[in-house]
Amino acid sequence: MATANFCRPKFIHHYHHQHQNCFNLPTNLYFSNHLKSKRSDGAQSVRRRRQRWRSSLRVHCQAAATDIEATARAGKDRLLKVPISNIRNFSIIAHIDHGKSTLADKLLQMTGTVESRDMKEQFLDNMDLERERGITIKLQAARMRFIYENEPYCLNLIDTPGHVDFSYEVSRSLAACEGALLVVDASQGVEAQTLANVYLALENNLEIIPVLNKIDLPGADPARVCQEIEEIVGLDCSNAIYTSAKEGIGITEILNAIVQRIPPPRDTAERPLRALIFDSYYDPYRGVIVYFRIIDGTIKKGDRVLFMASGKDYYADELGVLSPNQLQVDQLYAGEVGFLSASIRSVADARVGDTITHFQRKAEQSLPGYKEATPMVFCGLFPVDADQFSELRDALEKLQLNDAALKFEPETSSAMGFGFRCGFLGLLHMEIVQERLEREYNLSLITTAPSVVYRVNCIDGDTVECSNPSLLPEPGKRRSIEEPFVKIELLTPKEYIGAIMELAQDRRGIFKEMKYITENRASIIYELPLAEMVGDFFDQLKSRSKGYASMEYNFIGYTESDLIKLDILINGDRVEPLATIVHKDKAYSVGRALTQKLKELIPRQMFKVPIQATIGSKVIASEAISAIRKDVLAKCYGKITR
Repeated sequence: MATANFCRPKFIHHYHHQHQNCFNLPTNLYFSNHLKSKRSDGAQSVRRRRQRWRSSLRVHCQAAATDIEATARAGKDRLLKVPISNIRNFSIIAHIDHGKSTLADKLLQMTGTVESRDMKEQFLDNMDLERERGITIKLQAARMRFIYENEPYCLNLIDTPGHVDFSYEVSRSLAACEGALLVVDASQGVEAQTLANVYLALENNLEIIPVLNKIDLPGADPARVCQEIEEIVGLDCSNAIYTSAKEGIGITEILNAIVQRIPPPRDTAERPLRALIFDSYYDPYRGVIVYFRIIDGTIKKGDRVLFMASGKDYYADELGVLSPNQLQVDQLYAGEVGFLSASIRSVADARVGDTITHFQRKAEQSLPGYKEATPMVFCGLFPVDADQFSELRDALEKLQLNDAALKFEPETSSAMGFGFRCGFLGLLHMEIVQERLEREYNLSLITTAPSVVYRVNCIDGDTVECSNPSLLPEPGKRRSIEEPFVKIELLTPKEYIGAIMELAQDRRGIFKEMKYITENRASIIYELPLAEMVGDFFDQLKSRSKGYASMEYNFIGYTESDLIKLDILINGDRVEPLATIVHKDKAYSVGRALTQKLKELIPRQMFKVPIQATIGSKVIASEAISAIRKDVLAKCYGKITR
């Protein structure tokens, strides 16, 4: 007996609603023509299949609608106002690669802020570079709703960068919080940047909750790390939370601890508005979007607001919270974290650390801690193709809209043509900007060696800041040269102390202090010229300690040094891009290394090419590329038939 052939309908009409696919059932099902001639039991079988299929689709549509309602309900829940006593503002601080972003992901997932199907690793790290390098570069924030003892709580997480280049951004985000999670790797222990961030948190009087992460690793030793934290930092670790963010262990305990141990914001809604900007970015359609925390007062949509440091005023076109996507609201109160859009054209008008207040009812005093981002490292960026100069300028201007710390000015080189002299916060900042220019704007770049800003005291009493050796005044016009110094703290296992101290001494370091923070680890403090750090210092530190040492540094000021300008002459012509400012004691070794390297790189010519390193008119190192010699008799030797 032939069985009936059941065929699906040729077309299923879809419509899109709130990112869910629902189905509009066709009125008639298409069957093969020969079904009409089959026996009645075959027709009944087809009808039963058709009913089952329709009912399954009906269930699917109901489930999809339920998901849509749940998502909408969750979004509304996060917008519901809670008493200020139920608000918790906290940050996560940690050394690089100790699991900060992974923990933030789990908190978002556990509180239902992000659906499981939308979840991805490093959810708050939006840039491709952040995901590839495993670091946080730009700040992010997220509003979470958590039910504790049948009461709704609003938890505002402010994510922070972990790298030393962005320590100012970390300090401003900590100033927007009342507490912090101190995340420490249970296998690696306390690192240099951990200490730096803890000190920043203590300066802001934050409640610190120790969290020992990665307890699932074979080498994890939470008891030892707890003892380290107590001895080095002085925090009580009796209530430390053991967790594995990757495996989801201990996440509920962290959420409970945030509610129990971090104090709520003060209720200062009656005071004049004061809001702290902790981040901003440029949107090509809406202008600058400002992330802020309200310290005092309230703000409504449409209010005229004043940025106290820049002196600019705008109207608040959009107001909302970050969850972590932007959700608009009409009003925000003291203690809350949100975003503001006011058709601001430049990030320079809404800098990190600035204070927002009402234009009419101004606050008497701005919030403390604001400072301008000062570039510490400079280098030249030149396009490989000279026709890309205008594209490079446009790309730098667009990047500067998002990065107020990036400075640049036009520069001309006889060897490399037109380019820009750019200033950065540090080496990582420089690498990130260069990589973004090449990747996002499809530019091929030549980068000159990084340098620092020197301060030249002239005989006539003027002081000149110089980041380019070609702009250094003549020896007869200058009285002295000062260079920037940093205080650097090196944390290392005791077996590498000798190698680390040798490295610091070679880089003109001035020894200040050494102490054992535990039985097996030491802290060494040096004062070091910044110019000695912008090269391969970090690479050498990791190499000599087999990756176990870590460092943290901060700028302490300018110190007079015996510095000179080292010029490179190729075939008698001075090459300005190769000029450098070096200490007098290192001039010979640097000059010798440069001339030898150039001899390897420059191809041979039909004539002899001398390469010289000079100080003024004195040659201190010299190499020569010999001429190509044509041997006219070479073919006369050996067997002539070959």
